[in-house]
Amino acid sequence: MGDHVSKRLRLMTASEADMEERSFPNPYPDWDHQDQAARPLDPQGQVSSAFQRNVQSKIKDLLEQMEEGLKTADPHDFSTYTGWTGIALLYVQLHRVSNELSHLQRALDYVKRAMRILNGRKVTFLCGDAGPLAVGAVVHHKLGNTSDSKDCLARLLQLQRSVLSPDSEMADELLYGRAGYLYALLYVNSQIGGTAVEDATIAEVATAIIQSGKTLSVELKKADRCPLLYEWHKKQYVGAAHGLAGIFHTLMQPGAKVHPDMLSELVRPSIDYIRHKRFRSGNFPSSLSNESDRLVHWCHGAPGVVHMLIMAYKVFQEEKYLKEALECGEVIWQRGLLRKGYGVCHGTAGNGYAFLSLYKLTQEKKYLYRACKFAEWCLDYGTHGCRIPDRPYSLFEGMAGTIHYLSEMAAPEASRFPAFEL
Repeated sequence: MGDHVSKRLRLMTASEADMEERSFPNPYPDWDHQDQAARPLDPQGQVSSAFQRNVQSKIKDLLEQMEEGLKTADPHDFSTYTGWTGIALLYVQLHRVSNELSHLQRALDYVKRAMRILNGRKVTFLCGDAGPLAVGAVVHHKLGNTSDSKDCLARLLQLQRSVLSPDSEMADELLYGRAGYLYALLYVNSQIGGTAVEDATIAEVATAIIQSGKTLSVELKKADRCPLLYEWHKKQYVGAAHGLAGIFHTLMQPGAKVHPDMLSELVRPSIDYIRHKRFRSGNFPSSLSNESDRLVHWCHGAPGVVHMLIMAYKVFQEEKYLKEALECGEVIWQRGLLRKGYGVCHGTAGNGYAFLSLYKLTQEKKYLYRACKFAEWCLDYGTHGCRIPDRPYSLFEGMAGTIHYLSEMAAPEASRFPAFEL
């Protein structure tokens, strides 16, 4: 008996050590209602002009470093995730918050670079041809190049054949699967206007995703508990990049036009199934079979799942989703300053987006304060001894993603996690 208890204690301390290893202890005091003017907010509870100036100065500095660093980046990587399209998307964002035309021109330079090397092997926004084509359609549209925009859109729609093909071995997740193609269509409509891609086209893709999830759920005899189930490489991942959270977040988007009955009967119980897998800490496992509470990233863990819960709360108006989304926020505040770096996929910037989304939903200043504190951490880029990512200047692994996050401080109400929120 004593032996059993001491073994359990050893396991607990090992797991705590692992948590410690993956993140830095959060050095910041939490939001205090008594002190409304807690730096970096002003007495009105807005991001202070002094903090804004620091952020703008850092963005300028990091942009120069990024442009220099990209001279040695992989010339053949056109992806949004780690390649040229991700840099184009950053410049679209910088144009959105500053209205400077030069940023849009720069975005076009990178789009053109990406377009020259498309390979047709993948169809998603993050890792396939759909990303460059969707971003190209949007950038050309914003610059008034109508025929180029339409050409990109036509090519994007041609990819639908392989997405819908019944004999294709395509996954359904965001990074490499059908949800990643659906996101590309929704992105174009959100940027160009709701009719660029017809509802019927979007419905076909959403239906294919739902059908695929139903089929697997029946195969694995889970249909009564989890009507929609998805795998990637034989694992039922939970997170935003490869898993259920990313797929359900996309299907619940208003633009996806999934019928309310389908959302209620198929998506909601599947989300509830995931909720029952939550750890006592409030974090979520990386896959349904995984029992180790280690990862607090957008790609795996609470920082990705929180967006699904927020969306579920908006769609179903049930308090339990809001409650658990807020609990994800606590996990991220405690364990979200990551040793892996400052990126959006598995770094501090991506975790900061959770606070921006919670702020947009609740209007509570606490979340804006926390988002600013994670931005403050990013202002000391490179000084904490984090791991240097493989693609150090890219949107999802590296510096471009950090710049994207920092730029949101100019208009937090309008923030959007790149290639994920609409």
